[in-house]
Amino acid sequence: MSAAYSPEQPSMLLGNCTVLDARVVDGMAPVTGAGVWVRGDRIAAVGPYAEVAAQARAGGRLTEVDLDGAYVTPGLVNMHTHFSLSLPGSGGDNVKGMGPYDLAHYMADGARRTLHAGMTTVRCVAEKDHADFALRRAVNAGRVPGPRIYTAGRALVCTGGHGHESNDTLECDGPVGFRHGVRSQIKAGADLIKVMISGGIAGEHESIHTPQLFADEMTAVIETAHAWGRKVTAHAGPAEVIGAAVELGLDCVEHGYQLTPQVAARMAERGTALVPTLLVTRCKEFFDELGVPEWMQCRSLGAGPRHLESFDMAIAAGVEVLLGSDMPPFWEFEGTTASIRELEYMSERIGAARAIHAGTLGPIRWLGAESDLGTVEVGKLADLIATDADPLADTSAFRDVRWVMKGGQIARDDRNQEETR
Repeated sequence: MSAAYSPEQPSMLLGNCTVLDARVVDGMAPVTGAGVWVRGDRIAAVGPYAEVAAQARAGGRLTEVDLDGAYVTPGLVNMHTHFSLSLPGSGGDNVKGMGPYDLAHYMADGARRTLHAGMTTVRCVAEKDHADFALRRAVNAGRVPGPRIYTAGRALVCTGGHGHESNDTLECDGPVGFRHGVRSQIKAGADLIKVMISGGIAGEHESIHTPQLFADEMTAVIETAHAWGRKVTAHAGPAEVIGAAVELGLDCVEHGYQLTPQVAARMAERGTALVPTLLVTRCKEFFDELGVPEWMQCRSLGAGPRHLESFDMAIAAGVEVLLGSDMPPFWEFEGTTASIRELEYMSERIGAARAIHAGTLGPIRWLGAESDLGTVEVGKLADLIATDADPLADTSAFRDVRWVMKGGQIARDDRNQEETR
């Protein structure tokens, strides 16, 4: 198949590769000996190389790229990103102490590293002082290399609630306060709303199962966001809190440390997705690196077994699970990045094909961007990555992403270091 094009657009033919995407879950076989024609920022043709090459060469001037037998997939999507994360401890204190200019550069460096690691889209779910909106503008304008950014702005939290210590949250109280909070983030440019509805692992004066919003406050958040066409995702741990929010129309749960089969089943029925962030309860090396205090490490690591049980309950119930690391997506961890390590943990429970879906098309559908992203199809934006090993055989193949394209522009090519500067 091919798409209409303008002769003024730059044209690129990718060859000597195998193309696969999340449609393998539905039985679609990878395309071996494939070609991908990229015209401008979109895919103009994909299929057997000879057919695609003929179309591309008939289109005029063309740059041909031999991918040396690589496996080409859509860029990965990290749905729980914090470019300005500051956990308790010395590492977090360093980030909290940054002025606005230092923070901007710190976040821009994180965005570049994230893109080069193969994440072509991220969903930010609490960033400091609305710096995420400036970063998104800079990336969209081409001033800073980085992934496509969907962001919630500042997360909404009750007074003294989870994350209140940092300016990546906004304290609200009562239905009126939370309605105002939602509208204030939408006014700033938020694509979605994030709300903290329970305690978590990083709050010293709370526990994971501490409920933090009343029903009328949750209702105010969800109704207001939906009225403005925004989805709502919630930091949440205990089943009873999650269950109540699901009944009110919650669109997504972050973490879900303490699900029950009944709540998981209701999430599946209502179409509430889960971003499990499995890393956050099994990342002692990361905590040690940041000087995270003992109380938080004990709470986090101690929650690990129950967290994994909850994930299994969600899978068994048919809940849509989506990739999200919580740790900065580019962070080096256990021999790879946090994003890939999270994907590997998920793959251990759901298999490589479903993990690829959870890291590509699933998140893109939640974001409402499936007409442009998520699969390697004609007419979609050319956000592509390449690995030497087959990720369908083992998602650890993504540890060795060596080539990244976003919107038809090569952002990383390990054979040409000029591309990765």
